[in-house]
Amino acid sequence: MAIYRLFAEPLFPDPEHADPDGLLAVGGDLTPERLISAYSTGVFPWYAENSPILWWSTNPRLVLFPDQLHVSRSLRRVLNRECYSVTYDTAFDDVIRQCAATPRPDQDGTWLVPEMVEAYTEMHRLGLCHSVEAWRDGELAGGLYGISLGRAFFGESMFFSEPDASKVAFVHLVRTLAAWDFQFIDCQQTTSHLKRFGASEISRRRFLDLLGQALHFPTLRGNWKATT
Repeated sequence: MAIYRLFAEPLFPDPEHADPDGLLAVGGDLTPERLISAYSTGVFPWYAENSPILWWSTNPRLVLFPDQLHVSRSLRRVLNRECYSVTYDTAFDDVIRQCAATPRPDQDGTWLVPEMVEAYTEMHRLGLCHSVEAWRDGELAGGLYGISLGRAFFGESMFFSEPDASKVAFVHLVRTLAAWDFQFIDCQQTTSHLKRFGASEISRRRFLDLLGQALHFPTLRGNWKATT
């Protein structure tokens, strides 16, 4: 299976040409034009320090349809107690840097290298990348961020420093996206954590079909405000 090398034009090969692990291409850059092209094609960057930029399109693809959100009984109790207040796009820089600094199981270092932090911060400035923050007693306790195009949200990373804080932020996000008629949240890679929220695996082909439908709608740009 060939791995494509990217050049100056922000274009990607057919994601169906990815290798069995999902690796599709190498190289290129992280300009907004390239990132918009990638996400619109069903492709995302994921690489480590001292590595070239690697572009992936996994198969199967883990997605969460907002109407299939599952909230456990224990998490419902946390939500009902209103332990955390939730905001959108008020502390993007803090959220992405905390995500980059959070250790991951079986991972040496971070995949959120400085170039990626800079790239997604620029996408936030353009109104295409959003953060969700969970606060406790005025302190940032958890959060997440991701890209929004059309009626699709592409989740990137989350962190927490207080129990359940990132889960609360995630539930608020899913409920808000449901109110806005978003069609799905792309979880990119399968984890048991996200499957417990109701995420399920679909084929790459179905994912690309759903993505095409979601991109027919205008993108909700700028800073977001919660409706739930």
